[in-house]
Amino acid sequence: MSISLRGSRMPASPIRKLVPFAEAARSRGVEIYHLNIGQPDIITPDSFYDLIRKASPEVVAYTHTAGIVELREAFCRYFRRWSLDFDPSQTLVTAGASEAIIFALGAIADPEDEIIVIEPYYANYKGFASMLGIRLKAVTSTIKNGYRLPPKEEFEAVLSEKTKAVLFSHPSNPTGTVYSPEELERLTTFAEENGLFLIADEVYRELVFDGRASSSVANYDNSDRIILIDSVSKRFSACGARIGSLTTRNNQIIDTCLKFAQARLCPPAVSQVGAVGLLGLPESYTDQIRKEYENRRNVVFDELSQIPGLEMQLPEGALYISVKLPVENAEDFVKWMLTDFSVDGKTVMVAPLEGFYETGGAGKSEIRIAYVLSVEKLRDACRLIKLGIEEYSRK
Repeated sequence: MSISLRGSRMPASPIRKLVPFAEAARSRGVEIYHLNIGQPDIITPDSFYDLIRKASPEVVAYTHTAGIVELREAFCRYFRRWSLDFDPSQTLVTAGASEAIIFALGAIADPEDEIIVIEPYYANYKGFASMLGIRLKAVTSTIKNGYRLPPKEEFEAVLSEKTKAVLFSHPSNPTGTVYSPEELERLTTFAEENGLFLIADEVYRELVFDGRASSSVANYDNSDRIILIDSVSKRFSACGARIGSLTTRNNQIIDTCLKFAQARLCPPAVSQVGAVGLLGLPESYTDQIRKEYENRRNVVFDELSQIPGLEMQLPEGALYISVKLPVENAEDFVKWMLTDFSVDGKTVMVAPLEGFYETGGAGKSEIRIAYVLSVEKLRDACRLIKLGIEEYSRK
C-alpha cells in the first residue's frame, strides 16, 4: 500500500507546518505570541450569537446546498455597498473562502491547466492547485517596487494556451498591497484580451488604510469572467464559523460549483444563521475595525523600523506585513525562535514567506507578520523579534 501521488505532492502549509515546534515550546511553559496566522483577537460581534440563539433549532439539519436564502440575500445586500448588484441565485455559500476558491478552480481548469498568480501570494493557493492537479504560474512583485502589480509584459511571458485565469487577493495577503484603480483596470483588461477568468479573493475588502477607498475588481469589470470570493472570517473575526461565498454572473460557473457543493451536502448550518447577523452590521462597525487594524499596523511598522537590517513596505491594507530579515534562512530562524529562544518566558511565532512564492529560492529570508493581537502584545512581540535577531546573528 502507498500514498497517492496527489497526497505525496501536496505541500504542507507554511503557515501551520511549524505548529509542532510551537506545541513543544508551550509544553515547556513558554508563552507564544502567534503572529503566524490571521486569527484576529477582536471579539466576534454579538449579532452572530443573537440570531443563533433566536433560531435555537431542535435539530441541526442540512440546509440548501447553495446556503440558506437569507444568507445569500444578506451577501447580496452587502455587495450593494460597493454598487455591485447581484441576485441570490448568483451566490453560493461555502465553507469559508478556501472552499470557494477550490470550487472556482475546479470549475474552470482541468489537470495540467495553468493559473497565473502574483507572488508572494496566499500560500494555500498552492495547496488548492495541488489538490486539483493545476499548475500555478507566477509573476513577481517585490519589496523594492512596493509590491506593485507587475507590468503587462510579465503576465504575457507566463501566458500559454493552458492558462485559464488570474487568481489574486486584494488587498494582498501577505503584503498588504492595495492596487490602484489603474492597476485593477490593467488586470481586467489583460483578462479580457486573453479570454481569462479573474478570481478575486476579496476577504479583506474593507481593511484599507490611510484614507484609501474600498473597492472590488467587479467595479472595473462587471462581466461574467469575474468570480468574487468573500468571507466573514476576518472583518467580523469569525474565522471558525467557516462561512464564505462565491459570487459570479456566470451561470455555468454557478451550476458547476453547485454540483461540487452537492458532494459536500451543505455549508455549516448553524454558522449560516449567525452570519446573517454579521452581514447586517452597519458600516460604522467595519469603520471601527479598520481603524483598529490601521493603528496596529502603525505600531508594528514603527517598532520594526527600529530594527537594523530589515526591509519592508508600509502595508496599505489587510492584516499583514512582509519583512525581509538579515538572515539567510527565515524558516530556520522561525524554528529557532520556538526551540531555543525566549525572554521573560515568551517568544514569537511568525510565518516563513518562502512558501508564499512559486519561484524557487524566492522569499527565503522573508517572513509574514500578522498584526492580529493588541497593541501592547504587538509592541512586546516586536521587542522579542529584535532581541531574537540580535542573538541569532551571534550564533
